[in-house]
Amino acid sequence: MKIAVLGTGVVGNAIASKLVSLGHDVKMGARDAGNEKAAAWVKGAGPHASQGTFADAAAFGELAFNCTAGVGSLAALQAAGAKNLAGKILIDVSNPLDFSKGMPPTLSVCNTDSLGEQLQRAFPETKVVKTLNTLTCTVMVNPALVAGGDHDVFVGGNDAGAKGKVTEILKGWFGWKNVIDLGDISTSRGVEMAVIFWVSLMGAQKTPMFNYKIQR
Repeated sequence: MKIAVLGTGVVGNAIASKLVSLGHDVKMGARDAGNEKAAAWVKGAGPHASQGTFADAAAFGELAFNCTAGVGSLAALQAAGAKNLAGKILIDVSNPLDFSKGMPPTLSVCNTDSLGEQLQRAFPETKVVKTLNTLTCTVMVNPALVAGGDHDVFVGGNDAGAKGKVTEILKGWFGWKNVIDLGDISTSRGVEMAVIFWVSLMGAQKTPMFNYKIQR
């Protein structure tokens, strides 16, 4: 499958590398076609890896992952182009973390709105599904690293078919056992705010290698 990964940071690198290892063709998108981080990833990832601008990647991919920094996601996706994303699933793993005042971060949007909702409003013809934003990137693509994979990941979005496809991806490609459908895209508010709690937990435990498990 042809997949766009928008963003060249550690999250984009982890997801793109996992997808390539599964045999998918992945184009990593950045603001500049010659982005050095993307070039380094392509060099190490093999023949299924390529790079380009956000627009190049979005046009290439049958579906897309938004792995850009949350405060810049809207601008990045606008650069990717609404036409290039129309009709496609956008898996949004970003968080609107604001580090302008240092650590701990705050959220640039919360309570009555969320980044997930902002993206869906800005791209109404795109099927935005929020997921994977509540944990560290290495566990995103290999949940077995924590408790043998017996923990939970969440999905939220307005399109039931898109959420079903993303659930298949999470289970079949990444190895998730437990996927909880929270509801529509407004549930992005809760999972984005949960990341502030996650930052506190990481600080207290001195490690990012943990996740949430919902006990019933």
